[in-house]
Amino acid sequence: MTLFEIIIIAVGLAMDASAVCLAAAAAGFAKDARAKFRLSFHFGLFQFFMPLLGWFLGISFVSYFKAFDHWIAFFLLAFVGIRMIREGMDTSSSMQKKDPSKGMTMVMLSVATSIDALAVGLSLAMLDVNIWYPSIMIGVITTGMSFLAIKIGTKLGTMFGKRMEIFGGVVLIMIGFRILFPHLTL
Repeated sequence: MTLFEIIIIAVGLAMDASAVCLAAAAAGFAKDARAKFRLSFHFGLFQFFMPLLGWFLGISFVSYFKAFDHWIAFFLLAFVGIRMIREGMDTSSSMQKKDPSKGMTMVMLSVATSIDALAVGLSLAMLDVNIWYPSIMIGVITTGMSFLAIKIGTKLGTMFGKRMEIFGGVVLIMIGFRILFPHLTL
């Protein structure tokens, strides 16, 4: 596998995480340096570990996991997205906002956006490719793209305010549907 192919795969895998980071920052989260680091680092970390996990699980597990991986990603993203939309539409301050850069919300988003990387790891195992270099590249590129998306999202949030939280929730749900639709048989 060439460096160019690895970079293309890494950029493709980083798109979901970057979109989530853009939406979270635009919604007003990830304002301080620590939150920005947490989001970009965790997305990169999960994107690094998931291909490793997929590669180590190997061919024998593919048929079991392949049947429902897309549903897991869809439900995690839809859950967080619906919560963001509700919070964006709530004009009172009674609803407690869940920061996507903390706790289980961040873990759920990290898992949901890195399930594709697990499948890539399974594929690379079938192709008998050494997994370490591609995994490192995927993690580093995801971290960088996520951090850049947070910078852009912060500027959008300042310009558009609470509407960006609703937009962010819609984006998460759309990413969930994008993951789900190719696996549905009509």
